[in-house]
Amino acid sequence: MDTSRIIDLFLFAIPSLITGIIAYYFFKAHTENEDGRRRFLLKKDLQVNAMPLRLQAYERMALFLERVSPSKLLIRIPPVSANKADYESLLIQSIEQEFEHNLSQQIYISDKCWNIVTTAKNATIQLIRKAGMSEKTDTANKLREVVLSEMMERRSPSDAALSFIKEEVAEIW
Repeated sequence: MDTSRIIDLFLFAIPSLITGIIAYYFFKAHTENEDGRRRFLLKKDLQVNAMPLRLQAYERMALFLERVSPSKLLIRIPPVSANKADYESLLIQSIEQEFEHNLSQQIYISDKCWNIVTTAKNATIQLIRKAGMSEKTDTANKLREVVLSEMMERRSPSDAALSFIKEEVAEIW
């Protein structure tokens, strides 16, 4: 008699166990789905809030590139004396100050974009230094002429970096 009671107990327990296992997996899947949905909504909210900051960073980088573009830089910063070394230092110092002012923007833009902006800055400085070393350059005004004539022959580093920024912003949309 005891064995038949144990068998009856198992027969009653098996459907309960199966129901319990199904309920466990159902609630586990439901909980995982809800966690995923919450994470998605949180990420979506963060992107909505971060998007204006990212766009502002791209805008500031575009402004930086425009300001350090050799043609615009030479117009904005006139020589204070005829000494080419002083003018070269003034131009480079202005570029470095502009760059330092925008250092925090690297948080919001891609590493590739930041590297391209940094390369454009360094290439512009090299262009000015190269023009300063030229034998034709003996005064600050001559330095301006050499840099501007160089810009007539080729695209400025700022223009190339600005094109990359425009492409990257277009990908965001």
